[in-house]
Amino acid sequence: MEQKIYYDILHLEGNEIYISATDKGLCYVGSPEEGYEDMAKRFPAAVFEKSPEALKPYRDELTEYLEGELVEFSLPTDVKGTPFQEAIWGALREIPYGETCTYSDIAEKIGKPAAVRAVGTAIGGNPVLMTVPCHRVIGKNGAITGYRGGIAMKEHLLELEKAHFRG
Repeated sequence: MEQKIYYDILHLEGNEIYISATDKGLCYVGSPEEGYEDMAKRFPAAVFEKSPEALKPYRDELTEYLEGELVEFSLPTDVKGTPFQEAIWGALREIPYGETCTYSDIAEKIGKPAAVRAVGTAIGGNPVLMTVPCHRVIGKNGAITGYRGGIAMKEHLLELEKAHFRG
C-alpha cells in the first residue's frame, strides 16, 4: 500500500518552506533553500497531495514559533529513522527553548560519548527542522556549525529564541 503524504507551503517573510504530514503527524519541514523535490526525495514511494487544510495546524504552530509566540510544539510528528537517529532526535527535543548544547553533550546524553561524528550525521538527517530543534546544537567552541537549513537560518532561529526567551 502506498503512503499518502499531504503537503503545503508555509509563506513567511518572503520565504517558502515546504511542510508535509501523514495522517499520524508532521513528517517534514524544509528550509527556504529546499523545494518540492527535496521533500519528495525523502519519501520516494509516497503519493503527495497538496492540502492546505490538512497542514493548517502545523502551519499555524510553525508560524507562531517563527513569530516568537510559541516555545514548544504540541502537534505530533511522524518521523522514522534508525534506533540511533531516533535516540538523537529524542535528545534534541529535550533541549529547552532559548538554550544550546554541543554535539558532545548529545553524545553523552544518549550514552555514546565517542560517537560525536555519528551524532552530527544523525542531527543532519532530522527531517523536521525547528520542531525537533537541531538548530540548538552548536560546536564545542561555541561556533555555529552545519545546519540543513543553512547557517543563516540557524543563526536566525537562535537569535529568535534568545530574543523571546522567558526562562
